[in-house]
Amino acid sequence: MIQKRNNKLIVILGPTASGKSDLAVKLARKFNGEIVCADSRQVYRGLSIGTASPVLQTPGLCKNRALGSVTVPHHLFNFRKPNKPLNVATYKKMAKRAIKDIQKRGKMPFLVGGTGLYIKSIVDNLQFPKMKPSQKLRKELEEKTAPQLFTIYKKLDVQGAKQIDKNNKRRLVRAIEVCQITGKPFWEQREEATPLFDVLQIGIDVPKPELEKRIIKRVEKMFKQGLEKEVKVLVKKYGWTPVLENTIGYSEFQGTWKEPSALYSRHSVPLKNLIALHTTQFAKRQMTWFKKDPKINWVKTEDQTKKLVINFIN
Repeated sequence: MIQKRNNKLIVILGPTASGKSDLAVKLARKFNGEIVCADSRQVYRGLSIGTASPVLQTPGLCKNRALGSVTVPHHLFNFRKPNKPLNVATYKKMAKRAIKDIQKRGKMPFLVGGTGLYIKSIVDNLQFPKMKPSQKLRKELEEKTAPQLFTIYKKLDVQGAKQIDKNNKRRLVRAIEVCQITGKPFWEQREEATPLFDVLQIGIDVPKPELEKRIIKRVEKMFKQGLEKEVKVLVKKYGWTPVLENTIGYSEFQGTWKEPSALYSRHSVPLKNLIALHTTQFAKRQMTWFKKDPKINWVKTEDQTKKLVINFIN
């Protein structure tokens, strides 16, 4: 079995609230696996409630999730301070190392998350342009809003503008920076190399009405778990970092705390509603990205998933 598994990788992906984490834990338990994070927000320390991180909050157990009497090892969750942004090139190096280590120990790696670029960097072995950042240009760009940055980028890289998350300021800044310094479209400079792993990609297909219900339920649960307190603790410790400003579930709290228990945003919309709306919009963008990849096997049931995994392993 170890011989058959030595270069295999299973990817569990889908929109937020689709049930990726729970399914991955069940599969990892059944197929002697370990889980590697492919979520660009669950990598950050302290962003636990707002990102619905699957790992335990207890110090020393941040890379594991206990389910019953079985512990499934988790990797690259809650390890990075939110004042130190993690770029995709660095993520790729770390994830590749974690996956190879799992394979070396004869176990099955499960790459789990909803960040399309993180997943693509591993599955397609993306090669990123190596170029030192221009602090002067970055400072100038970071003063602009996401819509302003997207307008600039669209003029520099038409193809890239169709793929990038137009609400992610950090990625937009980097893409514009590469375009302006190299004089070439950023998207063209990200090449696919020889695949690193033998990959099975499984996407969780949840009907839109059901997904919206799950998102609303999740947001309610987050508030009960203490989301507002979590945000306050993070802001007090790190300030409004780019990570917090660009993360749904956190950014909505900006400007709300003139009163300690304020639950309304600067848009005069209940925070719960606003977070649920933004999360639903984000889920739609995730699916737009994933649906472009014909290599993804979409499933509706756990049994379908297990059959795919068994055929892949054997």
